[in-house]
Amino acid sequence: MDLTIGIALVICGGALEGLFSLPVTRTPRWQWENIWGLGSLLALVLVPWPVVLLTVPDVGAVYRSVDISVVAWALLFGVGWGLGGIFWGKGIAALGVALGVSLLMGLINIFGSPVLLAFTEGPAKLLEPGGLTLLLAVGVMIAGVAICSMAGALKERELAGSAATTSGAAATMRTPFLVGLGFCIVSGLLSALVNFGFVYGEPLKQKAIELGARPAAAPNVIWAMVFTGNYAVNAIYAFGLMFRNKTLGRLVTTGGLHHWAWALFMGIAWPLGIVLYGIGAGRMGSYGAFVGFPMMLVMAILFGNLAGALTGEWRDTSSRPRMTMLLGVAVLVVAFLIFGIASRTMQ
Repeated sequence: MDLTIGIALVICGGALEGLFSLPVTRTPRWQWENIWGLGSLLALVLVPWPVVLLTVPDVGAVYRSVDISVVAWALLFGVGWGLGGIFWGKGIAALGVALGVSLLMGLINIFGSPVLLAFTEGPAKLLEPGGLTLLLAVGVMIAGVAICSMAGALKERELAGSAATTSGAAATMRTPFLVGLGFCIVSGLLSALVNFGFVYGEPLKQKAIELGARPAAAPNVIWAMVFTGNYAVNAIYAFGLMFRNKTLGRLVTTGGLHHWAWALFMGIAWPLGIVLYGIGAGRMGSYGAFVGFPMMLVMAILFGNLAGALTGEWRDTSSRPRMTMLLGVAVLVVAFLIFGIASRTMQ
């Protein structure tokens, strides 16, 4: 029963992670930095510390009772996660959507699951039946991501036309391929640090339980530090762009309550998805973080594509990109099922 509940929570968390960036396309009167900066700021202010203070008794005692290095690493892993998002955009701009997204999601998956497992349990763990099943699931997921990315590239090519395609190719050529590849590798490594923070912050969780926190709420002492690092980096970067591009005033002069409501949705959905993942992973057993993390990524991709379909992104495309996307979705569903088998096998 715990495993089933855990997987259900991971699915819900992945859904929120797939949908939290939807406001970027629903706030046309703002620039990217407006919605991203305000959403990050709201996520920083509304979630990590209010949630941990409300759900974990004597938070200060928890942090004082563990080695300071545990707290520092949780914060630094969050900062790394935030920096990964910045390099994400640079990698996509250099390599294009199809190759960039495939490479990035594959690297996040690899660094955040099997590599992390090898770090914490030793490489031999990957050669056990559960580890081999996990590696198989990761490989299938990467294939599914590659197919979905190919479908996205086909869609953009059809919608943009040959002129836009030529323009995009020229833009991509401004950044050398090897530099773009480096951006993707750095982003893949840094973005996976959110799961490193969760795993290496385990002493914080255990201390919170010792001091009276419910097991479901205990991971919030980890997320408070990880989220602070991540959302502070994103907010500082985006607000810096607003000052540089002179777009800060748009927050109050354009968009109104409609745009602020979307920013609020982003600020709540983004961290809440990770919180639900953490609770779910805790219910999936000792290796929940290693299996639950890629399962969350799969669901994020699926729900992100569902949101795109429901908002009309595929309306004017032919059957070829649509069928390619459906194939990619089917492969991702298979990957999700294999992850579920891996979770049972690794118990």
